[in-house]
Amino acid sequence: MSTMLTIHIYSFSYTKGGIPPDPTGHGGGFVFDCRVLPNPGREEAYKSLTGMSEAVARYMAGRAEVRAYWERVLGLVLDAAEAFRARGFEHLSVAFGCTGGQHRSVYFAERLRRSLEEKGYACTVVHRDLPEGLG
Repeated sequence: MSTMLTIHIYSFSYTKGGIPPDPTGHGGGFVFDCRVLPNPGREEAYKSLTGMSEAVARYMAGRAEVRAYWERVLGLVLDAAEAFRARGFEHLSVAFGCTGGQHRSVYFAERLRRSLEEKGYACTVVHRDLPEGLG
């Protein structure tokens, strides 16, 4: 019997509760620390925005270190997703953490969702620490 793989994607703040628990119980997946990347939240023009805004997306995509990070993340996740699907697994978790859970982690979570859905994967996305009203 074939099973459907769902990829659960999370964004979170390391300072507001740390790594999210795995509600599926499968206990596997990835946690990527986006704090190594430039933080748009430190610049006045982006403070009130989120990783879902076009301005933040342009800020992130305009940096070579962000592009390189993205390529590595995407490669790892796609390899795992293919292996999990081939083995009949139902869940894969991918979490992105940053300082406030508003800019970098949200940007990567949304970008990964779009890329995976374009390849036919079912995804869920939870922005655990995104301030209310900014989503």
